[in-house]
Amino acid sequence: MIAFAANSVLGRMAIGSGDAPLIDPASYSAVRLVTGALMLWVLVALSGARQAAPLPRSGSWTSAFALFVYAAAFSYAYVALDTGTGALILFACVQATMIGWSLKEGDRPGWLEWLGLITAFGAFIWLVSPGLSAPDPLAASAMALSGVAWGVYSLRGRGLPDPLKATADNFLRSVAFIAPLGLVVLLLSLPVQATPTGVALATLSGAVTSGLGYALWYRVLRQIGATVGAIVQLTVPVIAALGGTLLLAEGWTLRLIVSSLLILGGVALAIIAKQRRA
Repeated sequence: MIAFAANSVLGRMAIGSGDAPLIDPASYSAVRLVTGALMLWVLVALSGARQAAPLPRSGSWTSAFALFVYAAAFSYAYVALDTGTGALILFACVQATMIGWSLKEGDRPGWLEWLGLITAFGAFIWLVSPGLSAPDPLAASAMALSGVAWGVYSLRGRGLPDPLKATADNFLRSVAFIAPLGLVVLLLSLPVQATPTGVALATLSGAVTSGLGYALWYRVLRQIGATVGAIVQLTVPVIAALGGTLLLAEGWTLRLIVSSLLILGGVALAIIAKQRRA
């Protein structure tokens, strides 16, 4: 969970440095995806050497595009969002996407689940609603898009025989979408800059906190189960906010504190109630 939260801290450090960012969002996304793909395929190669027969490729272009949208929107969102606020919006939209899909598939929550979901949704609306301490609306929308894309990616990855190899395959495929992003940047004359520190932070996010982080997560998830895993993920926005405070001197607004408690508490209630119903 520290690795996942670190993605938000690293993104904010590299991209959200005021008038002089260390790297532009498009370049950050490109470096993160490329280095993530390289690290994951190194891990796949190492694990494949211990297997009698290699598993087939299990990625897809649809999943790769969802991964690309997640990474690109994530990067552009952190131009203007604080670390904790961005992580909370991302988490809330990931959960909303996955819960919404369950409802579409015929899942019927009990009253405790509905209470948790309504509480979390209401707190999220309050978090992003206009006000003095509200996040930038465009940046919040970009992070919401990132969360939806990651939710879609997660839904498409459930039940795969080898999630590590599928993730490596999808990271590799996602690199193909970097060229169209570069063309958009060129056509819109968006600023492009990359300092050595910015590239290093993007590499750290791609190779370590994304590549190694996802590999470790998939390994641990098999042992703790999906329900415990979902509850453990509630700590990510909190860890990210603490990282933003310690490393970037970002403050905690009353709106962020209260909405975090309500969103995370509501999702936790829904997860626990669903587990008991099952």
